[in-house]
Amino acid sequence: MSSSAGTNPATLAAAAPTATPGSARPGKPFIRRRVLPGFAPTMGFTLFYLSLLVLIPLAAVFLKSADHGFEAFWAAATSPRVIASYKLSFGASLLAASINLVFGLMLAWCLVRYDFPGRKLVDALIDLPFALPTAVAGIALTALYAPNGWIGSLFAPGGLLAPLFGPEGTRIAFTPLGVLLALIFIGLPFIVRTVQPVLEDMETELEEAAASLGAQRWTTFRFVVLPTLLPALLTGFALAFARAVGEYGSVIFIAGNIPLVSEITPLMIISKLEQYDYVGATAIAVVMLVFSFVLLLAINLLQAWSSRRGAR
Repeated sequence: MSSSAGTNPATLAAAAPTATPGSARPGKPFIRRRVLPGFAPTMGFTLFYLSLLVLIPLAAVFLKSADHGFEAFWAAATSPRVIASYKLSFGASLLAASINLVFGLMLAWCLVRYDFPGRKLVDALIDLPFALPTAVAGIALTALYAPNGWIGSLFAPGGLLAPLFGPEGTRIAFTPLGVLLALIFIGLPFIVRTVQPVLEDMETELEEAAASLGAQRWTTFRFVVLPTLLPALLTGFALAFARAVGEYGSVIFIAGNIPLVSEITPLMIISKLEQYDYVGATAIAVVMLVFSFVLLLAINLLQAWSSRRGAR
């Protein structure tokens, strides 16, 4: 009786494993099914999309700048006003991103590690530079930091804080300091939003273990916390720098646009376009593209190196 049951075809069919989509079949290798199409169509669409929106326009900028030869390109890209704008745009962008790197980390740490009244409101206000039109931000900053503004009047001659900067005080708006202030304003969210998720996923047990072994707070931060946060910090720094280099709306009002003093490079491009000097505008744009690409490439290489070092 047991022998006939063991060889019953219906019993064997019921006991046989059923094939499911994506599972290995007898005699065939395991094939993993993917939600999206295969590599060829997705890569083709990616290259087409990237070329249409990025590569072709950038190539057109390079070709347009070479229309009148290298001498015209060099003359347009190295005039004294343009070089002064390079120094202001790139220098202020690097300084603003560096300042945001420190204070953005502190703000993200406070939001993640502490619970205090108004925490949700502060967390929402961080995204305000993303939602606020850049022209509105520039007008607001100018109204606050102008010599007759609420904050700027404190630093102007006769103001409460003027003696800290000499008998005549100092001006914030319509100076390179105003440009730096605007770039700090628009770049802060990039640091906070890239560091905040990493801090939320970081296990506090590692810090407690370091403290139990006698490590001081600075030692714990340097050897436990910072290596984990470094890739996110570099990513936020790169994003804040890239946004600051090309920023126009929030800077144009507070800069004052004084030649050789507070003119930013995007303003020089707009000025060239208004004069129908397309070769000069594209020449300046090419220089900005090359400098920005080199700096971002260096930051990305440093980020990759820190990620590999942290994984060891």
